[in-house]
Amino acid sequence: MQDGQIIKVSGPLVVANGIKNARLFDTVLVSDLELLGEIIEVNDDKVSIQVYEETSGIKLGEKVVSQHRPLSVELGPGLLSSMLDGIGRDLKEFAAQEGYYLTRGSKITTLNDKRKWYFHPIATIGQRVIPGDYLGYVMENKFKHYILVPEGVAGVVNWIADGEYTIIERIATVLKDDEQEQGVVMRQYWPIRKQRPYKGKGLPEVPLVTGQRVIDTFFPVAKGGTACIPGPFGSGKTVVQHQLAKWSNSDVVVYIGCGERGNEMTDVLYEFPELIDPKTKEPLMNKTVLIANTSNMPVAAREASIYTGITIAEYFRDMGYDVSLMADSTSRWAEALREMSGRLQEMPGDEGYPAYLASRLAQVYERAGIVKCLGEKTREGSVTMIGAVSPAGGDLSEPVTQATLRVAKVFWALDSSLAYARHFPAIDWLESYSLYQERVDHYMRRQVNRNFPKYRKRAMALLKEEQQLQEVVQLIGKDGLSDFEVLKLEIARMLREDFLQQNAFVEEDMFTSHTKQMLMLTCIMEFFAEARDALMHEHVYIADILNGESIQKIGQMKYIDETHLDKIRQIIKENEEELSQIAESLKEDQIIEGI
Repeated sequence: MQDGQIIKVSGPLVVANGIKNARLFDTVLVSDLELLGEIIEVNDDKVSIQVYEETSGIKLGEKVVSQHRPLSVELGPGLLSSMLDGIGRDLKEFAAQEGYYLTRGSKITTLNDKRKWYFHPIATIGQRVIPGDYLGYVMENKFKHYILVPEGVAGVVNWIADGEYTIIERIATVLKDDEQEQGVVMRQYWPIRKQRPYKGKGLPEVPLVTGQRVIDTFFPVAKGGTACIPGPFGSGKTVVQHQLAKWSNSDVVVYIGCGERGNEMTDVLYEFPELIDPKTKEPLMNKTVLIANTSNMPVAAREASIYTGITIAEYFRDMGYDVSLMADSTSRWAEALREMSGRLQEMPGDEGYPAYLASRLAQVYERAGIVKCLGEKTREGSVTMIGAVSPAGGDLSEPVTQATLRVAKVFWALDSSLAYARHFPAIDWLESYSLYQERVDHYMRRQVNRNFPKYRKRAMALLKEEQQLQEVVQLIGKDGLSDFEVLKLEIARMLREDFLQQNAFVEEDMFTSHTKQMLMLTCIMEFFAEARDALMHEHVYIADILNGESIQKIGQMKYIDETHLDKIRQIIKENEEELSQIAESLKEDQIIEGI
């Protein structure tokens, strides 16, 4: 059926008229090539369409056919370890059918509807079910992919399968309250711009363990929380997101490459299958969904890619899993908004971005959270969203960064000077903050060590004081400082180099558990306390402390394996003994000299 025809083409924006019953956000097929598009503006009998593929060569008068449904993503078994483009097409299948170059109008689905999965039933015949209840599960490698009762289906199970089925074959039938029988398949579609429902939201308080000491100790993000990583080019935004994807204690990772360089997604494709997830002991790729809409792919699809990724994340959240969502980067997503807004001739806001930029960002970040999932039995799932922001020239005052800071609760400020000094993660401890700190402190006090918050606050105070002391040193030199101030500088150096800095290429240092972080922090802060007490003796000088073996031992503790943490406890004990011996020996020497 020919619904309408093209009357104007402007890059990825197409204007058409004559489409009957046109609705905002309905999908359409544009031209004889059947390019996928989405209605983004309705004005009387004219509609503006955002086309997600290259529009060159399209002529005026070509047909436009409405699908009369919103842009949706296909959900079901087979998502994990897949690589999709911004509108949900499987790129592996794309390469198999069309070759290694994107061709226009290709009809590639997200999931393979011919592959059979062994369905293990959980619900029983005669059981009453409501939306969100478990019907059963299939195994993707060693991952339990639960099949849930879809929205709008409630009643009594009168048949349920047990065996191998494709995602489009019935695996259960439900007799609804109106006496109609409803068949259920493993595949479902969900509009990407519509948030998936839940019973209620909770307050994030359990930390997402990332293994990065500067994050877990000083600027933690809670499961179900939101964080942003702004920074200039080369400061390590992608490096931090890769580390979080590799080592966070989440059940599923959704990684969105939104407008970034293709080699970054290539790194993920090469590394993740070789890395072993410490939680499942399986290849990391087995719990990962990649969405690649890189810089050489259609600009318009960048805007859809974020929504596609967060819809997939919500799908796994509804099963009761903790999901980490990495968006790299929301700046490219905002640029797609700016381009489409300009073509629609809307009134621009700051730097040409649309006036609704902040509200769109808030809508995206709002879909993160820890929720009580639908279903009869209570279960919780979470989506933790970590978005990179790429401000031009590292200017954090630009609109995308400022709009993100208003909604994200954690701010990891990347510093290019730290990156150039090979200090990774290059997170500036003086600019960053976490609004989850108080709640996470309660958790750490109960689950790790009651002294953890106390040591963290003392360490942060020393790092802040270091900046002031360095200004004095630049003016009058280090000789103008007292021994106690020199000691503070040395402890701050230990915190920077021996605690905050990590080496992703050293197995013992790439990931640090909460227990090891606590022991390392205790070692440094106890050394500071003991050295301060030693300096109170009349005949102990700072040189005596700095020339001891303790400082060398502290510098080596980051390379101690997680299975040998008693060695760090031994270092703490040896440091205390050494500083006590220094004070006692100098006291004895003075007595002998007096005699």
